[in-house]
Amino acid sequence: MSVHWKGTKFKGVRYYEHSTRKHGVTKDKYFTIRYQRDGKRLEEGIGWASELDPKDKKYWTAEKVALVLAELKGTARGLSEGPSRLVEKREKAKAVKKKQQAEQERLEKENVTFGRFMTEIYLPQCQRDKKHKTYINEEGLYRLHLANTIGDLPFSKISPFHLERIKKDMTDSKLSPRTIQYVLQLTRQVFNVAHKTGAYKGESPTRNIRWPKLDNMKLRYLRADEAEKLLDVLAERSKTLHDMALLSLHCGLRFGEIANLKWSCVNWEAKKLAILNAKAGSRIVYLTDRAKEMLRKRGIGSPDGLIFKKRSGAEGPMQQASKVFTDVINGLKLNEGVMDVKQRVTFHTLRHSYATHLYESTHDLYLTQRSLGHASGEMTKRYAKMTESRLRDGAEAIEKALAVSGKKKEKLEQVAKFSK
Repeated sequence: MSVHWKGTKFKGVRYYEHSTRKHGVTKDKYFTIRYQRDGKRLEEGIGWASELDPKDKKYWTAEKVALVLAELKGTARGLSEGPSRLVEKREKAKAVKKKQQAEQERLEKENVTFGRFMTEIYLPQCQRDKKHKTYINEEGLYRLHLANTIGDLPFSKISPFHLERIKKDMTDSKLSPRTIQYVLQLTRQVFNVAHKTGAYKGESPTRNIRWPKLDNMKLRYLRADEAEKLLDVLAERSKTLHDMALLSLHCGLRFGEIANLKWSCVNWEAKKLAILNAKAGSRIVYLTDRAKEMLRKRGIGSPDGLIFKKRSGAEGPMQQASKVFTDVINGLKLNEGVMDVKQRVTFHTLRHSYATHLYESTHDLYLTQRSLGHASGEMTKRYAKMTESRLRDGAEAIEKALAVSGKKKEKLEQVAKFSK
């Protein structure tokens, strides 16, 4: 499209009019500037009269364009600082704007509060990617212990001091060291996710605090006669509870692992169970003859069906052992007079009993670890590193060693006495 340039009363400023578009009552005008630099004649476009000058947010006029031209000429003559070409000026302005945007984004990230990130990013992600029970636990820990303490603070403002205050408040409220540890672990996870997503680049304050020491190793396990008595009574009260307890005793399974078992998990020929999505990852466990026979008697269902269904007929796996289990434990007086939680019999005691008897029979820590599905040997030690029989072996060994040492000493004394 050919254009017809028109001059203005300002030297070096000219424009052409748009064929159809208007600005106000007149046709829209496109302004340019013309000037000399290094012996060359240059012309650069400014913009339409209907556009705003990014500097003062006002519409372009011939007078405003003339001021831009005068500024560029002054820079070229050394009378003022700055770019001497419009393209350089625009590139500089663009760079400044980009820097300002980056700084604004940085400040926005630094000012993202722990609570906002938790509710908008972390918890929704937890709900999508983790088990429903885990989501409920973490949401509760945040709501009860973190929301009103560090929820309104930006990540950069949360220090070890704040976490120490949370620890003290929880301790004063008589909460267990394990619960305090859960809260600290959740805090660390949120900081790690914030770091991975770019919401925060600093380190977690959990690195610089003293974590509570835990002593929750289960010391109580069932003797063979106690286990059989428990199974007998459970069989009278609830076949499902009896079968679940037997599977835990014979295969070392957690309650949740048993509750989620489907018939497709059973390999009858190989006498194996596939434990899917377990705490430390999926694994295989082997069935004893008694456990295999128990499963057969339950009546094989559809591959996708749960082996142990809820008594109510509702969908989904059971979340915990029914009250019947506690009633049977109390009826057998297995917890009578026992106040320490580490000594009380629970459903998990069945898994611990399995681990204890397995290690006591084999003295093989690695075998016990693999059978329990522990990710490391440290966890296994909590269950089976020191059984009573091994302690007795140790006592007998030291007794023999001291006895030999005593005989040698007595013999030396007699020789010395004879030599005199």
